[in-house]
Amino acid sequence: MTAIVQNVVTSGVFELDGGSWEVDNNVWLVGDDTEVIVIDAAHNAEAIADAIGGRKLKAIVSTHGHNDHINAAPKLAKLTGAPIFLHPEDRVVWDLTHPDRAPDEDLADGQLLTVAGTEFQVIHTPGHAPGAVCLYAKQLGVLFSGDTLFNGGPGATGRSYSDYPTILKSIQEKLFVLPDVTQVRTGHGEGTTIGAEKTGSSAWEKP
Repeated sequence: MTAIVQNVVTSGVFELDGGSWEVDNNVWLVGDDTEVIVIDAAHNAEAIADAIGGRKLKAIVSTHGHNDHINAAPKLAKLTGAPIFLHPEDRVVWDLTHPDRAPDEDLADGQLLTVAGTEFQVIHTPGHAPGAVCLYAKQLGVLFSGDTLFNGGPGATGRSYSDYPTILKSIQEKLFVLPDVTQVRTGHGEGTTIGAEKTGSSAWEKP
């Protein structure tokens, strides 16, 4: 049995560079009846814990350190005992929200995480944030893209610690090499496929 994917949408405020924006976030739970991982613990630890139910939470995986993707992580970790994973290059962003609570484990490009008999490959995709990562589950044909790739193009790069040419390079060299049929589960909004975004990328702004 392979893992199943569940989606919990939480709402809150994204804050960076002195601005704030109301946002809805996709929180992804992947696992089976006994164990699960959470990808991006956003805004509401209690709602995420309710969705986990009686299952063991093996890890809280943060695709990057922006506050709207990690603000519920420490509380969820306290509720469940699960470790928080983050790529070390995103500590500069994480520390803006949680200066007194470090992540528990580092993520690394190429690292494999396993839950419910399903492997997830960590893909380091800097650009939206320096330590941004995606998680690719080949067995499921699913990519969890955080804010690196959306339905319609790359994630935002207009604020601190982000860079447009870098995110384009990450997408083209690390994500567009995946099968076109790969389902992309994004950090916000509707999903897409690798093939659809490759087709549409000709209209993206060139760096």
